[in-house]
Amino acid sequence: MQSSTLARAALVLLLSAAACSRNEPPAPAPAPAPAEPPATQDASGRLSIEVTDKGFVPATASVKVGKPVTLAVTRKTQRTCATDIVISDFAVNKPLPLNETVEITFTPQKPGKIHFACPMDMIAGELTAE
Repeated sequence: MQSSTLARAALVLLLSAAACSRNEPPAPAPAPAPAEPPATQDASGRLSIEVTDKGFVPATASVKVGKPVTLAVTRKTQRTCATDIVISDFAVNKPLPLNETVEITFTPQKPGKIHFACPMDMIAGELTAE
């Protein structure tokens, strides 16, 4: 009786090992999440940005050359180094009080990238002037 139990156990192990060693292709990786499209300023030129645990949201946006843009920036988290916003190209360095919207208005004069960041440049975003 004991030898038949051992034989069954050996058979189960053998079948399990055979099933695990088949050369099947690995399962395909899940598709990456689609990238968030850049935000655009609204008809009035306003663009809302929040500072969250993920940084500046949205972190990229399109603006129009020659049209004034108003960034409406609201810091929603205490745990961030983005307690100020710096836009060097326009000599902007403004504090971002918690849960208060700060408006920053400027007019891009030429096409290109406009970098904005926290004072240490660790949390950043980019506007594309077109």
